[in-house]
Amino acid sequence: MPFSRIALHQGKSAEYLQRLSDTLHRALVETFGVPQADKFQAIDQYRPGELIYDRDYLGGPRSIDFVLFYITCGRPRDTATKQRFYRRLASLLQEDLQLRPEDVMVVIVTSQRDEWSFSAGRASMIESQA
Repeated sequence: MPFSRIALHQGKSAEYLQRLSDTLHRALVETFGVPQADKFQAIDQYRPGELIYDRDYLGGPRSIDFVLFYITCGRPRDTATKQRFYRRLASLLQEDLQLRPEDVMVVIVTSQRDEWSFSAGRASMIESQA
């Protein structure tokens, strides 16, 4: 049940954005145990000067194609699972979009099950749907 925000600079085509979304979801399904139908994402596009990042800190060099994936999930994953996800996402993005691994940053945070309401004002992960 992850919710993902994808941050990048403006200017990419609708097709690029769709492929970016699909590639992220594929990596989550393959490595994180996310169900195929569990896809909730927001893509945030920034004008020059609005997406601030160091070009070399703990990686890089980063380019104007830098993409930040901020993933909130309700179930913690172990370190090995996260590492598999990071590698798979970077690999798929390089294959599918020619996005350099140096331009991919991922932040994962976890939340409690009662912090999700998918609809109808219910704490969807803990309340009965009856």
